[in-house]
Amino acid sequence: MINENMEQRDREFHFTSADFERVRTLIYKHAGISLAPIKQDMVYSRLARRLRALGYSTFEQYLAHLESNDEAEWETFVNSLTTNLTSFFREAHHFEILTRHLRTLKQRPIRIWCSAASTGEEPYTLAMTACEAFDTLTPPVSIVASDIDTNVLATAEKGVYPMERVEKLSADRLRRFFLKGSGAQAGYVRVRPELQKLLSFTRINLLDARLPLQGPFDVMFCRNVMIYFDKPTQRTILQKFAPLLREDGLLFAGHSESFLHAADVFRSLGRTVYERADRPASTPATRI
Repeated sequence: MINENMEQRDREFHFTSADFERVRTLIYKHAGISLAPIKQDMVYSRLARRLRALGYSTFEQYLAHLESNDEAEWETFVNSLTTNLTSFFREAHHFEILTRHLRTLKQRPIRIWCSAASTGEEPYTLAMTACEAFDTLTPPVSIVASDIDTNVLATAEKGVYPMERVEKLSADRLRRFFLKGSGAQAGYVRVRPELQKLLSFTRINLLDARLPLQGPFDVMFCRNVMIYFDKPTQRTILQKFAPLLREDGLLFAGHSESFLHAADVFRSLGRTVYERADRPASTPATRI
């Protein structure tokens, strides 16, 4: 209790365990995100900005405002508590697998859904992979890039990044897929227009009862987002994913995610790649 009181004196706003539990309940009900108890300091620092912006002096006032169904503030609330860690060609083995898979597909156009687009590095990596797989800047591929966070989607749609975000890319990829900024844009790069034409951006909450998408998709990426949901919520989302994926389609998950608890919905092919469980099982020779 002494430590808690000392911590409160160091804070601009009073923030109790009850306030934190209220936040946890609200974000779970609204976005399905399960906040761990260790996230209390993170929640305080991110939501304290909203209290300052709105002129509130207590978390109780802010949360009461949120519960008054201010739609814009709900969006800001979710955006504030969503972590968006991403990079180009993150978990590179997935894009090697994707390249091989794209080359086997006969149907055109090939459709891909990136369900956690964040600031755009992942969907643009998907576009670059498609261009390399077909050796053209106009591959027969269309990509839907979605996220619950409208702020990061706005960044993604612009396709402009500081040089340090692309410094790990090869010189060939930089030359082929990016335009170097000059003048006021020095130190930045912009994704080439040909790449941007392959993508469409939209806000989607994976908890929506009905996902606003028309299937089927040949490939679905849902990486490093399921870790924010508990297993029942993960299962519900996966059950909504399955009808949207072609029978021979692939679902890619994050390296720390496993869907073994939903093995009747998606079957593991290894290396955090999944296929629909209702299709004939892949033979060892065709597994990832």
